[in-house]
Amino acid sequence: MAPITLPTSLSRSARRAATLAAAAAVCLTAGLARAETCQPKIADSHLVKPGTFVMATSPTLPPMAYADQKGVLKGLRIELGYEVAKRLCLKPEYISAEYAAMIPGLQGKRWDMINAGLFVTPERTKILYMIPYENLAISISTAVKSGAPITKLDDLSGKAVSTDIGGYAEKKMRDLNKDFEARGLKPMTINLFDGYATVYQALRAGQVDAAVSIDPVAKQYQDRGEFTHALSRLYPTPGSLAFGDKVVADAVAEVMKDMEKDGYLDKLLGEYGVGRAEGGVRVLGPNT
Repeated sequence: MAPITLPTSLSRSARRAATLAAAAAVCLTAGLARAETCQPKIADSHLVKPGTFVMATSPTLPPMAYADQKGVLKGLRIELGYEVAKRLCLKPEYISAEYAAMIPGLQGKRWDMINAGLFVTPERTKILYMIPYENLAISISTAVKSGAPITKLDDLSGKAVSTDIGGYAEKKMRDLNKDFEARGLKPMTINLFDGYATVYQALRAGQVDAAVSIDPVAKQYQDRGEFTHALSRLYPTPGSLAFGDKVVADAVAEVMKDMEKDGYLDKLLGEYGVGRAEGGVRVLGPNT
């Protein structure tokens, strides 16, 4: 869309009024063109807000979903959500939510979709409709100039590691420690932090030998030249888009299948170093 330019002779108030009028005209024209060429693929009766696709996200995990310094939402999941809404011919709207509130909010019809990479579990597919699309896998990062290299999981034996408290990575590291102990290997010292920024700060400060995160986070730090992405794609598990309404889930699955066909989905995931969930796009859930 071309920028709106106005004569400099106008007063500030006149220029503001003219700008708003011009912007409204542009929006009206764009809206009419959109209505003629793109019909919503979900009826208003199945939406929280007419003509709008409302998504819950947790913008606390760069580069998956986060807010920049200006408060603009960015990241893989954010881009995916915008593209889904665009292909559904609906206006996108994001609501920031805590993970604990996401499923109750979906059931309470506060949003149409959870876009936060929820793990697919048998318990969740009894009450939700889920489309697995990303593989959430664990990575091990080390300092660029570290001691003995970490080339396999057993190299973590006896090391101090940092990871996010209460997350998937913490659970897998505790499971790995049980395996080490069962095999007579020295367990890791697991240091827990609130958020990956402090997980990596501990590695930067030399408090730990390795940071444990997820693949896209570790890739981001390596791309900046800050740390070495020593191990990746460990313990992959599918992350999903989640829904309370099967009609909405089916409509999203159809546009996601189009993304598979035209290459958009693989390209987006590849840019962030995220693997695809196995099995292709499909809806999992009650009676499916």
